[in-house]
Amino acid sequence: MKITYDKEADAMYIEFSDRVFASNKKIDSDTIIDLDQEGNIIGIELLNASKRIPKESFSEVNFKNLISV
Repeated sequence: MKITYDKEADAMYIEFSDRVFASNKKIDSDTIIDLDQEGNIIGIELLNASKRIPKESFSEVNFKNLISV
């Protein structure tokens, strides 16, 4: 998983997989889900991120109960 933030665009992208992008689904005006050919989620784009996510979340990421593969 990779999380990136573009300060100029005020957009956060959470990448779950490096699979090839096939389509996306708009959830609302500020949330877009990217899908692969099979319809699996490969990423989520959050627009206007600084207005929607607490600022402290931009400096620290915690993981809990990760799935063991």
